[in-house]
Amino acid sequence: MSDPAVPRRPTLDLRSLTPARVALGRSGASVPTKALLDFTLDHARARDAVHAAFDAPRLVVELRALGLVVTEARSRAVDRRDYLRRPDLGRQLDAESAELLARGASGPCQIAVVIGDGLSAAAIHAHAVGLLKHLLPLLKEAGDVAVGQIVVASGARVALGDEIGAILGARMVVTLIGERPGLSAPDSLGAYLTFAPKPGCTDAERNCVSNIHKAGLSYQEAAFKIAWLVREGLAREVTGVALKDESGDRAPRRIGTALPE
Repeated sequence: MSDPAVPRRPTLDLRSLTPARVALGRSGASVPTKALLDFTLDHARARDAVHAAFDAPRLVVELRALGLVVTEARSRAVDRRDYLRRPDLGRQLDAESAELLARGASGPCQIAVVIGDGLSAAAIHAHAVGLLKHLLPLLKEAGDVAVGQIVVASGARVALGDEIGAILGARMVVTLIGERPGLSAPDSLGAYLTFAPKPGCTDAERNCVSNIHKAGLSYQEAAFKIAWLVREGLAREVTGVALKDESGDRAPRRIGTALPE
């Protein structure tokens, strides 16, 4: 028997703590009409996010208004249907974009930032500029991290940043990309960091800061984590499984500071 002195919290309380579908109730053998309609609406929003058009030119204008050097590129996926059916094409630059980036490369740089539509262009439209406004000052405040070039990539998968970073001679690439839409977050943004980017890098060589959206990780929190991982990754010359996110434990170290023995 349960202890009568311990107050019971109704299951409905969980609904104030999570967007997950809990305590929906029941109507006969099914869920109530409102719960069914809410599910159908969220499913439609997620599906629409996957197929939404990516307005790369508008994003380029917004980024250049911040004084940033921005270049457009695209993958070998010729359209959205091609992108969804052939993930491999989204990991490779088309020949024209590769040539354009090679001509515009100004020599080795510490950081290249790639902004790709991924599986949710809505996430990029909603959050990419806002996140960068918080991130860039954090990278500059210690005076030790310089962003070389920003590339807006259409039809992009995460690994497209590896080829872009290699062409630009970046020590690290930070790829901001729309994540696979969920039923509670069709506009979630993810940031992937890869040291020494080159074609063929695996996911084990990356760090990821995900779930950046209105009801998830805030711009301020995400920017702090990303800046910490950038500084530590450059200092240790590694990302991925070898770099644990300890941003909540201590302040980031300046690049060039020796690691403790």
